[in-house]
Order: sequence, then C-alpha cells, then structure tokens
Amino acid sequence: MLRIALVAGELSGDLLGGALVAALRERFPAAHFYGVTGARMTAAGCESIASIDALSVMGITEVLPALPRILRLRRDLVARFSADRPDLVIGIDAPDFNLGLERRLRDRGIRTVHVVSPTVWAWRAGRVKTIARAVERILCLFPFEPDFYARHGAPDKAVYIGHPLADELDAGVTPTQARAALGLPLPGPLVAVLPGSRGSELKYLAEPLVRAAALIAAQMPGARFVTPIAKPALRARMQAAIASHAPTLSWTLLDGQSRDAMRAADAVLIASGTATLECLLLGRPMIVAYRGAPITAWLLLSAGMLKTPYVSLPNLLTDRPVVPEFLQGEVKPELLAEAVLSLLREPAARDVQLQQFDGVRSRLRCDAARRAADVLGDLLQSQP
Repeated sequence: MLRIALVAGELSGDLLGGALVAALRERFPAAHFYGVTGARMTAAGCESIASIDALSVMGITEVLPALPRILRLRRDLVARFSADRPDLVIGIDAPDFNLGLERRLRDRGIRTVHVVSPTVWAWRAGRVKTIARAVERILCLFPFEPDFYARHGAPDKAVYIGHPLADELDAGVTPTQARAALGLPLPGPLVAVLPGSRGSELKYLAEPLVRAAALIAAQMPGARFVTPIAKPALRARMQAAIASHAPTLSWTLLDGQSRDAMRAADAVLIASGTATLECLLLGRPMIVAYRGAPITAWLLLSAGMLKTPYVSLPNLLTDRPVVPEFLQGEVKPELLAEAVLSLLREPAARDVQLQQFDGVRSRLRCDAARRAADVLGDLLQSQP
C-alpha cells in the first residue's frame, strides 16, 4: 500500500494540505495518508500523528519558549518516518521546520517534496542550494519562481502549480452585497483599513493609518471606515488610536472577517503582507504601507537584504507596478490620504489596478491542488 506522509505548518498549510490529500486520493484511492495535520487535512482522510498547532508560532517571543518542543517534534518525526519508510514525505510551508526535516529524511533515502517556496527571490537567495539538497521537487505558487530557481543553480527542481487562494477567491461579491452581509450602511464611500495582524505592525502603522483616515473624512464628508481585528489582543491598540486621532469618524471594528471587510470597501489601505494578495484576488484597489522597527527597515530597504524592487505581492505579480507603496519614512498621513482619495475620486485610477489584477488572477488560478497531485503522482511512479 502506498504511504504518503505530510507535515503542514499554519492554517494556510492545512487548507492546501486538505485539498492536496483529496486530489491525491482520487489518483491513489488505496493510499494511506498521515502526518502533522489540521482540521481540513483530517477531514480529507489524513491520519493525524501531531497537530498543526505545534508549528503555528511566529516571532521571536513566541518561538523561543516553544523551541525545545518544536525540535523534539522534528526528532520524533525523523525517527517515525525513518522507521515507517513512507513512499513520499511532503512538507507544506513552514520552511524553517520542514526543510531541516526533509534534508534529514532525504539523507536517509526517503523521497521528499516541499510545497510553497520560501521567498528566496526576496532575500537570502542562497537558500536555493539548501532547498535543492533537501527535496526532489519544490512546488511553487507564483509563476516567476521556477525561473528563479533555474537561474540560481537548481534547474528542473521547481514546478509552478498556481496559488490555492486564486482557486478560492474572486471578485464576484459587490461592495453593496458585502456591506449588507456585514450590516453596514450601503450608501457613501467606505475605506477598509488593515494595519496588520501582529502587534508589531499595529505599533508602527495604527496611528498613521488612523490619522490618514481623519484627513480623508475631512475632505470627503460621509466617508466611513472598517477594520478587521485579526486577534482580540489587538483590539485595544486600534481602539486607542481611533479614540486619540479620529474620535468622531464612523468606524466599525470587526472580529476577523478581513475578506468581508475588503469586499465591502471602495478602497483598501493595507499593510504589506499576504493580505495584499487577497485584496488583489477580491478585486479591490489598494494603497500599501510598510513601516517597521528602524533596524529591520534599514536592513531590508537600505542595506540591501531585500532583493526585489517592490515590497507588495501585487506589484511583483502584475505586468507593471500599479499599487502605490509607502515605505517607512513615507508612511505619512497626508501622503496616504491623498493616495486613497485618488482611488475614491478617480475611476481611472481604480481601473488601472483592477485591469492588472484580473490578469494576475487568471494566471494564478490553476487548480493548484490538482496540479500538485499530478506532479506528485508522476514523481511517485518514477524511479528515485
């Protein structure tokens, strides 16, 4: 019986892992799937030997206390898979954990694949060699990634499968429909303000984004604002910023529901990150802001660690950059407000973005799970 082990990290890995197990089961109905799983993978028929929660940590303050447990889990998985000898081990995202696991297993003669390339094209390109040693294939979510691997000494290693978010999200929901679903007033301009999902992001972005909102409302009476709060612990910081800098504005705070907030909006003022890709796929025009700790920003923007000309995924994926980016010292309320007002007042400014977004969405929508299953199925039927 074919045995396939999977190790997913974070909720996004569970979503892709669940779809991947379902697609592989269609091709190999008698196969046994097991590994580190979340609810979606378990529901798809993957036996859980450990929870995805064990790897769902981020940031130094969270990782350091959990490090002994994480390293112990990796040792346990190496021992378990070395004894079981599955036909294939698939690591999904969580590269800091999975690439080390995959290298150890491959050194023991076990076939390995990694799904979701680390951002080697943005920084630390030297990781390509590490990845090439750790796995037989790296399955990529962005179309430019295989060529990057080829140019950095790993030809035929990377395969583009499309992005699972593009299979899930589209621009079919209108702002009016989204506002009705959220119970928000229908008329008038609405701006979604997304300052990030981590405390460190709100520390640097909440105040300038809220102050920008106040300037927008001053020039466009009747403008309203909505912010999805990613975690309950972040609500107080956002409430304090609004109370201090925009106490009279009509502002709705949601518990999560970031996609619904973006769908409801006429324009989105958003922190750089994965949410910008979701905004693109949902078909909403945006302004991107990035502001971090001075030393981090210096390393990325001035010392040359960041190897891409733009920080936002939309500008890396469109044929030409169309999303205004405001970085570090440029994150000034008056500049942000002016850019958002342009999107609200000028249909042509919105259309320039949305036309490019349509092309990206079509290129990313490839039925990623099925395409990945085809690649893995062919690999399993080939000689090591």
